Amino acid sequence: MFLERVDNHARCKMLYDPSHYVLQCLDYLDNIDIYKDRIGMFHVKDAEFNPTGRQGVYGGFQSWTDRAGRFRSLGDGQVDFRAVFSKLTANDFDGWAVVEWECCLKHAEDGAREGSAFVREHIIRVTDKAFDDFAGGESDLEANRRMLGISETEV
Repeated sequence: MFLERVDNHARCKMLYDPSHYVLQCLDYLDNIDIYKDRIGMFHVKDAEFNPTGRQGVYGGFQSWTDRAGRFRSLGDGQVDFRAVFSKLTANDFDGWAVVEWECCLKHAEDGAREGSAFVREHIIRVTDKAFDDFAGGESDLEANRRMLGISETEV
């Protein structure tokens, strides 16, 4: 609806934050595929959602430690960051990956130190050639036929 209101303006971008999708029970990986051209920044933030028979999405009157949905330090929640970083890389994401640390259990200094290392370990260096191009040379059709014992008339 928002895109419609701004007439699909090219500068209309979003801050992708998978932690909020976990807490809303939305598919955060599918969201990347749907809005890949609209993602301008990436909040690297984790969350967990553990509903009970008494509490679900709307358990906001509990303390943060007692809520079904809560933010966690990177790697302590339910976000599959290997899949997130892979999808963003496959979709040529060229924006910032920024740690937004919120955790009701862990100390902020520990979360910041661990978060920095976490992002560094998950960043994917993009290859400059296909994975199966190990030789790096041009294909020689005639040489391939000779090695395989195939004549041009058999093709």
